[in-house]
Amino acid sequence: MNMSQNKISKISSGVDWLLVIFMLPVLGAGLITMKSFTGESSFFSHQLMWIGISFAFLFAASFVDFRFLKRTDILVTLFAIFSGLLILLFVFGHTAKGAQSWFSFGGFSFQPSDMMKLVVIFMLAKYFSRRHIEIGNFKHIFISGIYAFIPFLLVFLQPDFGSAIIIFFIWFGMTLVSGISKRHLLIVMGVMLISFFVLWGFVFKQYQKDRVINFVQPLSDIRGSGYNVYQSTIAVGSGQIFGKGVGFGTQSRLKFLPEYETDFIFAAFSEEWGFVGVIILFILIGLIIWRILHIALLGTTNFEILYGLGLAIYFMTHFIINIGMNLGIMPVTGITLPFMSYGGSHLLTEFIGIGILMGMNRYSRVAHRDDMHHEFLGI
Repeated sequence: MNMSQNKISKISSGVDWLLVIFMLPVLGAGLITMKSFTGESSFFSHQLMWIGISFAFLFAASFVDFRFLKRTDILVTLFAIFSGLLILLFVFGHTAKGAQSWFSFGGFSFQPSDMMKLVVIFMLAKYFSRRHIEIGNFKHIFISGIYAFIPFLLVFLQPDFGSAIIIFFIWFGMTLVSGISKRHLLIVMGVMLISFFVLWGFVFKQYQKDRVINFVQPLSDIRGSGYNVYQSTIAVGSGQIFGKGVGFGTQSRLKFLPEYETDFIFAAFSEEWGFVGVIILFILIGLIIWRILHIALLGTTNFEILYGLGLAIYFMTHFIINIGMNLGIMPVTGITLPFMSYGGSHLLTEFIGIGILMGMNRYSRVAHRDDMHHEFLGI
């Protein structure tokens, strides 16, 4: 009996059950929305399977002592492997929605850019944790930018504009929380503005320009590039206060709203559940982010803290951009809504990222004091 109790106690000490509780209703909202409109489609059953697999990875990751990721050789190897996979996509990648972003193995597809986002978080957490004392030196902003720019460029050229934006905001957000000066921030923003004009003039394709134009004037071409946003805003607005009820969202059920299982699942959910349902969803999302930040701040060293903050930035960026494009106030970039949108690749990444954070929290209690001493000295 005592051995069984010890095993249960060991499991419970690593898994943050409060975070899991906050995640479950968001996962359920996605499943219910898919089931409402897909009929005999396999979206619901496949998503349920991926949720089960993802939870298995989360629990497994929570048992691993991830302090080994502080080693430079391991992180560089991970970075090289996923950069190599991104390069191989240009030769062997499967094209979907105009982007060559997937490796397809029969009925299974894998998107390397999802896991690359976690690798970028690790690289930046490692870099900034060793240089937090001298972070005011602008060269560290530049060097960290190179770590993010390599995957950013490889993903952007696929072209997967949405994932490239996430990688950029991970770098930008982690740079801010690492202690960048306001003067350096203004310089970075100036470089960003110049880069945008260069990209607009020489790199952006017409459909990408259309998305930016629709950001300013979303109703300028409702029969063309603005169609998705237009239908999404109709779906969100038609939900009104209490929604139309599960399965009664006309925009989704009558196929006016495209991709309501993936990119526009928030709009489909809003039409069914209305303003009240959206407020509850926002509260749950806020609680998820709060819990991730809470766990992050329990980290023993700056590496664990910065990883957790980077993970929170990753989720916040996904939530804000996806919901923003569903509301018609941000361009359509193909970014998924965490825990709700259909897909196994992004679910695995999200759950593994959270599992790693829980694993760090579990072993932070037995970390040696010399870990902090060495990190402080930059050894």
